Amino acid sequence: MTAKQILIVEDERAIREMIAFGLKRAGFEVREAEDCRAARSALADRRPDLLLVDWMLPDTSGLEFTRALKRDRETRDLPILMLTARAAEADKVAGLDGGADDYLTKPFSPRELLARVQALLRRTVGHDEGEPVVHGKLALDRASHRVSCADLPVPLGPTEYRLLEYFMLHPDRVYSREQLLDRVWGGNVYVEERTIDVHIRRLRKALERFDADQYVQTVRGAGYRFSVRVDA
Repeated sequence: MTAKQILIVEDERAIREMIAFGLKRAGFEVREAEDCRAARSALADRRPDLLLVDWMLPDTSGLEFTRALKRDRETRDLPILMLTARAAEADKVAGLDGGADDYLTKPFSPRELLARVQALLRRTVGHDEGEPVVHGKLALDRASHRVSCADLPVPLGPTEYRLLEYFMLHPDRVYSREQLLDRVWGGNVYVEERTIDVHIRRLRKALERFDADQYVQTVRGAGYRFSVRVDA
């Protein structure tokens, strides 16, 4: 079995080496970058399975770097764990809103870091284009751009497909309309936020025939989430 690869983006060498040591001992393949420029070069060379990003980096902040990655179609589904000394609730919210999939404050123990990494990788298993993403009755084949429910084909328009793809790659997370516009349409395209509601309705209508529309949930005052737990 091929070892999962993790890219560490951290400017403090001692912390970077400590993290790398622990992850290598756990069986991961590790690459290191001291800033965003080096990280971009590493990403261009080979896509990792997970990214660890420090908030405070010397060239671009880890938060801005994360936002840029989530706006790019090539890297928007890359799992990101943000590392930072900023422990305030507002900073955690900003990090998660910026696209981080998890947030760990310094100082942290190697055991906690490893547990967070393993949990995040479990949540993103099956995201390779060659393997279908399955949640509940729904299966999404990224290679063929086909969706099925209980082995029956689900006809979707291209935008509804992209929405469902993003939701299924990031289950049980709440996304605001602004975030969905950024992640699904891309940061360089102007689309009104209410357009999201139209496509959500279309997606639910397509899934309703298969009794799967309840997977796309409205979180009042916050946005939308995909979850097979209807009581979530």
